[in-house]
Amino acid sequence: MSDPRFLALNAWLNRIFDTGVTPKLISGDASFRRYFRVQADDKSFIVMDSPPELIEVMPFVKLANAYLKQGVSTPQVIEINVEDGFLLLSDLGDVQLLSELTLNNVDHYYGQALALLDSVSKVKDNGEIPLPLYDGEFVKRELDIFTDWLIKHHLGIELDDATQVMLDRTYAVLINNAAEQPKVGMHRDYHSRNLMLKNGHLHVIDFQDAVLGPITYDAVSLLRDCYIRWPDEVVEKLMLQHFQQVVDAGVVDKDLPVATYRRWFDLMGLQRHIKAAGIFARLKYRDAKPAYMNDIPLTLEYIHDISARYPELSCFSQWIETLITPAFKEPK
Repeated sequence: MSDPRFLALNAWLNRIFDTGVTPKLISGDASFRRYFRVQADDKSFIVMDSPPELIEVMPFVKLANAYLKQGVSTPQVIEINVEDGFLLLSDLGDVQLLSELTLNNVDHYYGQALALLDSVSKVKDNGEIPLPLYDGEFVKRELDIFTDWLIKHHLGIELDDATQVMLDRTYAVLINNAAEQPKVGMHRDYHSRNLMLKNGHLHVIDFQDAVLGPITYDAVSLLRDCYIRWPDEVVEKLMLQHFQQVVDAGVVDKDLPVATYRRWFDLMGLQRHIKAAGIFARLKYRDAKPAYMNDIPLTLEYIHDISARYPELSCFSQWIETLITPAFKEPK
């Protein structure tokens, strides 16, 4: 079957390079983008294919420049084709941080990644306009993905009035938690698959959805990763490191109790995992990407365990444990 976008991409690349090149598909991601690698003049490059009617490339270009100005290493934009939605980028290699992590080195690498958040948090605009605000409406839209796609669409569960009230109260707690926190530049998908390791240094990718949002969001995205779970004592130690960072940076008051920060962190992670479980289901049914369904059990595990720590979320935790997790395990 012909691929018109690939043919157009190939033609564009052969106008850029003197010698013919052959793009090789390396991955798609959880969006509509595809990525290719090309070799030319003994150098390796990455090509982004982003259908312009679905995802424009200029937000990526502008944010790449904004991150660079703050000293955050991201793919360098070499050539731009806005009309067709193609970018030629520098190649940061194939080594995702996730593939290198062990209990022996997680403190080291996550320590680096947390330190990098000091610079990431300073990116509050794209060089022209402020980043979108991750406000209550934004959070509610993300939480509704869980209700609509995992609970209703995948599991086929219709919510009775009492359950809907329970969910509304749970979501209100999470929305208020996000609103309470200081706002910084937020990557929004800061985890071990979006950090590339090359020459011993971390490089950041997939930042084009950056927003202004809560201080704990990126830290908990990293430490309570949807794709790997670390022992609580490891997460606690690194969480306290980030707490001290934001205190030292003056982003939060030096008198802020650690308990307040821990609650912010826990509930922010809970909100993210609820959203992620919904997105993984949506990827299967809307976008024909079923592999992400394999990541839902870990998100449900987080959701149950963290919500169980807070009395106001105990009904939600029990609902996840007694109904949602068993229903998900049933063959569909």
